[in-house]
Parts: sequence; C-alpha cells; structure tokens
Amino acid sequence: MTADELAQRLRSALAPEQLAVEDESHLHAGHAGAREGRHFRVQVTSARFTGLARVARHRLVYDALGPLAGQGIHALALVTKAPGED
Repeated sequence: MTADELAQRLRSALAPEQLAVEDESHLHAGHAGAREGRHFRVQVTSARFTGLARVARHRLVYDALGPLAGQGIHALALVTKAPGED
C-alpha cells in the first residue's frame, strides 16, 4: 500500500474537496508495528461527511479502502471534515 494508492481509493469513493495523504512510516522506524505495515496520516474534507459523527466518517474511509485496509497498513490517523468545518 502506498500513499498514492490510498489517495486514489479515497478520491474515487468520497469525491473529496480536499485530500492529503502522508506516509509517516519513517517516523516509526524501530517501532514494533513498523514491520507490520505503513503508517499514514489522512486529512480529508468531503460532503459525504456532512451530518455524520466521527465514527461514521471513519467507517466511510475504511469502507473506501475495502480489503486494502488490512494489507500493508499498520496505523491510519484520520482527520475527517465536512465542507465548512474548521
């Protein structure tokens, strides 16, 4: 799993107004989980999140990733916003 693959999935499923995907794996070198997969930070703003609680928004992200979510990802830090939210 790469940041580009992750971003492509999210663009397709969520049609985001803003999307930033950062691979932060280098910050976790030596950490036990670093061997299990990559560490990503995702910031996404999508109208699909309007009116949804944080847990529901995160579910949409994981649904967008589908089976890839369990392949090559050890940690996924999410910031999910609807348009107009700070």
